[in-house]
Amino acid sequence: MATNDSRLLERAREYDAQALAEIYDRYAESIYRYAYRHVGNAELAEDLTSEVFLKLLQVLGTSRAPRHQLQGWLYRVARNLAIDWFRQQAKGVVLSLNEELAPQDGDSPSTRLELQQLQNDLREAISQLTPDQQQVIVLRFAEGHKIRDIARLMGKSEGSIKLLQYRAINRLRTLLDKQGKKEYEAQTSRTVRNVPAPGSAGQEH
Repeated sequence: MATNDSRLLERAREYDAQALAEIYDRYAESIYRYAYRHVGNAELAEDLTSEVFLKLLQVLGTSRAPRHQLQGWLYRVARNLAIDWFRQQAKGVVLSLNEELAPQDGDSPSTRLELQQLQNDLREAISQLTPDQQQVIVLRFAEGHKIRDIARLMGKSEGSIKLLQYRAINRLRTLLDKQGKKEYEAQTSRTVRNVPAPGSAGQEH
């Protein structure tokens, strides 16, 4: 297969239409199935599949084009595209949380500032999760999938998904705690700097 791929790629690099069609016919179905297992949505899997082959066309004339193991290259691109999609969805989770945390008309300036800081902290914390943790958070809390469905979509056991969810939530809690401590220390430091030194009160300058 590797030898066949190499010959096929040589023709494809010359933009041989028949070679390009053969590549698509040979691998499109398996890439679609792979994408679908990751995202669990037929229409999105079709879009990702199309984008995988578009990426191939874009790099064929460059040094980044695959030379061997075409199928492995296509799978890697599909996985990266799925990860990118989940990262975008993770941002959507933050946006959804931001809406719930949006300041209300009657909130005081200090409350508004606290809510804005919490939104920033959430955005930063979610961005530091691993791709798998982000994927679980999105599928579980944004898409509302059950554990068994997430396990099927990600090709993992239910126990692994529960562990990923547990670690993701703990990681978020730890990151948010650290952010809170940093902000408290920064605020304390600013307060200390503003306190007059002993004996300075009433002194003329």
